Amino acid sequence: MQRISQYFYSKSSFWVFLITLALFVVFMLVVLPSESDRSAQVTGSVTSLDTTFYYTRDQLYQIAEDFGQEGRLYYLDSRISFDIVWPLVYTFFLINTISWILNKTILEESKLRLLNLVPLAAILVDYLENITNMVVMFRYPQPTDILASLAGVITSLKWVFVGGSFLILVFGVVLWAGVKTNIIKT
Repeated sequence: MQRISQYFYSKSSFWVFLITLALFVVFMLVVLPSESDRSAQVTGSVTSLDTTFYYTRDQLYQIAEDFGQEGRLYYLDSRISFDIVWPLVYTFFLINTISWILNKTILEESKLRLLNLVPLAAILVDYLENITNMVVMFRYPQPTDILASLAGVITSLKWVFVGGSFLILVFGVVLWAGVKTNIIKT
């Protein structure tokens, strides 16, 4: 883990920050709204499993029913295209930005430097969420009870790691500002 963490620190920079920030902002302002609109149009629903914090097995089955066959096929297609790229974008942004900021504020010997790996947990759980929901959507109306029951928990875990990553980023910015203004000594 230490080597992976150190690798990210060695690759983080202001220029990589600008590139990943630009990609993140473009996705947030252009790609995500467009994808959301298209999804609502095809599935006939504004409910998005990806933006829900938790859902039950029965709620997942109801969403699969509401989507209809065309909506489920669209859902599968978007998981294979859009939802592979978006987690990469937010993960690269978070890992680089956290690494870049913590590199300026946390001593190399500190275990806190491993916090730059939290976004990796987020992307892994995000992909697990996508796979789980894809299997449920693909098999519907055949029940996939174990995966359908786990899906909501996996989605919650994703949000814990994504939210945790942003909290670490805020922590790093506050720490960096404290160091820059000599409020905090390293």
